[in-house]
Amino acid sequence: MSNPVDSSPDVAAGDAPNNPPRRPIYRTLKRALDVTASGVGLVLLSPIFLAAAIAVRFDSRGPVFYVQQRVGRNFVPFGIIKFRTMVSDADRQGSQITASSDARITRAGRILRKTKIDELPQLINILRGEMSLVGPRPEVPKYVEMFREDYAYILSVRPGVTDPASIKYRDESAHFVGDDHEREYAERILPDKIALARHYVANATILGDLGLILKTLLRIAR
Repeated sequence: MSNPVDSSPDVAAGDAPNNPPRRPIYRTLKRALDVTASGVGLVLLSPIFLAAAIAVRFDSRGPVFYVQQRVGRNFVPFGIIKFRTMVSDADRQGSQITASSDARITRAGRILRKTKIDELPQLINILRGEMSLVGPRPEVPKYVEMFREDYAYILSVRPGVTDPASIKYRDESAHFVGDDHEREYAERILPDKIALARHYVANATILGDLGLILKTLLRIAR
């Protein structure tokens, strides 16, 4: 795993080979599952989309959706779509790392974040082919550049809505122990996420993906 300071490889991340597996049959089945599930999901969840959009629109000024640049498969940038959960100019007011107590989060946004409803518009990203239901969570360019060698491996697949790191760090703000969240994220949390992502890419299967989807839904239900 690359170090954010000296970019030297970390042998502790050697649980995955340097060359990602190809697995064309798995990728074909996975894409078929993504297209089917996202299309059906957009239809069945449309009432929730409508309710969330109304809540966001009337809770604070600004657009219903928030689009942020992330780095996708093969380092191709794309705009990840979420329901807006923060004030409209939040990007200019503070860090890219958001704690649960962040004053920029709106009232409706707190509910959307807690229930993960804010992530539902990513079904559109899936349908476009920019994301998958399951895959390493896409990062912003800043952090991808810090660990570019690792992301050359990780981004051989489409990033996803959920993955092992998403489950482990579902309440990410609870994992911060200091006040410098950006540094703590880059030096402690992100390297762990990267190790989990590398392991996922090396060992992914359709049954494993379905298991991760089920675990994610159970976590949200709790």
